[in-house]
Order: sequence, then C-alpha cells, then structure tokens
Amino acid sequence: MQNINSKLPEVSTTIFTVMSKMANEYDAINLSQGFPNFDVHPKLIDLVTQGMKKGYNQYAPMRGLMSLREIIAEKTNSLYGSKYHPDTEVTVTSGATQAIFTIIAAFIHPGDEVIIFKPAYDSYEPSIKLFGGTIVPVQLSAPDFKVDWQDFAQKITNKTKMVIINTPHNPSGTMLSKEDMLTLEKLLKNTNIVVLSDEVYEHIIFDGQEHQSVAKFPGLAERSFITASFGKTFHTTGWKMGYCLAPKELMTEFRKVHQFNVFCSNHPMQYALAEYLKTAEHYLSLPGFYQQKRDLFLSLIKDSRFTFKPAAGTYFQLLNYTKITDERDVAFAERLTKEHKIASIPVSVFNLNQQDDKVLRFCFAKTDDTLEQAAEILCGI
Repeated sequence: MQNINSKLPEVSTTIFTVMSKMANEYDAINLSQGFPNFDVHPKLIDLVTQGMKKGYNQYAPMRGLMSLREIIAEKTNSLYGSKYHPDTEVTVTSGATQAIFTIIAAFIHPGDEVIIFKPAYDSYEPSIKLFGGTIVPVQLSAPDFKVDWQDFAQKITNKTKMVIINTPHNPSGTMLSKEDMLTLEKLLKNTNIVVLSDEVYEHIIFDGQEHQSVAKFPGLAERSFITASFGKTFHTTGWKMGYCLAPKELMTEFRKVHQFNVFCSNHPMQYALAEYLKTAEHYLSLPGFYQQKRDLFLSLIKDSRFTFKPAAGTYFQLLNYTKITDERDVAFAERLTKEHKIASIPVSVFNLNQQDDKVLRFCFAKTDDTLEQAAEILCGI
C-alpha cells in the first residue's frame, strides 16, 4: 500500500487518553478526564427505558425530537431573553463535540482564518485543519486567563471567518464577563465573522455569578452558534447528547452537513431529556451542587503546597505547583500519577508553543470520598 498522506499528521493520542491510561496502569485516583464518577439521576435512567418501551427506537427526526427542541428553546429564551425558534434554530446533536465539528465543516474553507483562545479544548484545532482553515491563536495566561482584546483586534483580518470562544472555560475554570462580551460584540460589528460559542458548562457556575451567553447580546447572537452538552449538565458524558442553537440562516447551513454526518441522535434519550428538562430544578440546582464539591476540595487542600484561584465555573480546578518543583507540567503530572497515585492534566499541552504556567487541571466532579482521598495525597506532596 502506498504511503498515507495524513490530513492530521501532528495528531496523536489525546492527553486525556494518555493520563487516564496511566491512572489505570498505576492504580491512581483519576482526576484527569472530565467525567463524574457518581450516578446519573434514577429518574433520567427510567425515562430512557420508558422511551424504549414506548417505541422511540428507530431514527429520530434529523433536526431532533420536536418536544426536546421546544423545551431547549423555552429554557434558553427564558434564561437569556433570546427568541430561538425550535423548528428552525435548534438542532439536537450527538454531543457538543459533534456540533463543533459540524459547524466548522459547514463554514470553514481552505485559507479561512479561525481565531481561538488558548489554552483551548483539543477538538477545535484538528477540525479546523481538516477543512483547510488557518488557526490564529490568542494566548491566555495564568492565573487570570484574561483576554487581551487589543491583541485579539490585531488578529482580525479580511480572511477571518470564525472566532471560537468557550465560557465557562475549560481548562482554566474562568468565565468571560459582560464587559468581555460587549467588547467582542463591538469588535465584530460590521463583519461577516461567525462566532462558535462553546457553552457546555453554562449551568456550572459559582459564587452567584451569571453566565454570559452570546444569546444575551443581539450583535453576537445574530452571528453565533451556541453548543451545549447534556452529558456535562446531567452527568451522562457517555451518552454523547448535546444540541446547538443559531439564527435560521446559519442553522440551515449546519443542517446540510449534520444530515450527512450523523443524521440524527439517540431517539429514546431525546424522549427522556425532553421530559427531564420540564423540571427546571434539574439544571438550576447545578451551581450549588458543584460549588459544594469545589469548596470541599479546596478546603481539604488549603494547607497543601499547591496554590490556587477558585474556579469560577466548570468542574475543573487549576492548581499551581511552583512551591513544590520547577519541573515542566507534563513531567510533574506523570510523576504524580506514577509515584503519588493521582492523575491530572498538564495545561501546557493546550497552549501556544506549549507555554508552561506550572499549573495542573484537576476534575472535582467526583464523590466526596474520592475528593477526600485525592486531597490527602495532595497534602502529602
């Protein structure tokens, strides 16, 4: 067979897979990969079973079950004062990552530039490269990860086709402010730039803060896709269920690709989610639920040699280790896994030129018992 001309020659196994494999190999507590280790709400499980028994076992509508799209639109419009129409502006997807890939596939042509903020979720860049796009990075730095909007403005050219934002932000746990969103809105005015707003942690926010969705800002909403994740919201990452919202003109193009990408998503789960979302407390209770876990984790490690700024959102906490070692974060993360039996994610792998801020990402979406065991290890380092 002839040599394969790879479209993604630089892509290898993700850091999440690497660290989880190491956690298994060394019998370490796994706070690396971002998934909960506690049970899904029994009602949601029962509703999926009901959906199967009621016959929701064949292809779902390509756009998604109408009852689910209606309640997604109702939820979003109620929270953010928007006016998304369930028929033309909401599509159910097989997870947020599929939505992100499909958006990029639908809009990025060879030579188009896409501005991303680094550290960035690792699916953005390979998807852009697959369709011939050029990545234009804006580097954020610990501990605040604030956007330098002057730097951002200088990166906009006549080739800029898309900007990808992520708030609350993975891996830093920070959030874009209202002022940030207004600045972005102003900078993109009178352009044809599309915004892909990754808002999968929209319901996991702390300390009384409000999520600043692009849906709140008309000048952004008119040019934006919002991607969201039921997996992150309802502790069901393995279900790979999500959705996206966008104005009709943008969504029309999205659906052209979506129908040939996955066509539709899991039917009985759509039935279950439509029913489950009718009780708003199922998602409105998440800030309190996860803040308790964040606060427990941080209180348990307050006397350790790690330093931190409490996460504003997501279920990830960055810990700075400069008082412990000057090792690069990848080496230190590996050593923690092998020698101390606790796995984390080194953040430099998501940065421009692997900028090393000496921070590791820990997932606190775990049982209290797991967090207590992890904290005992961290305090002993």
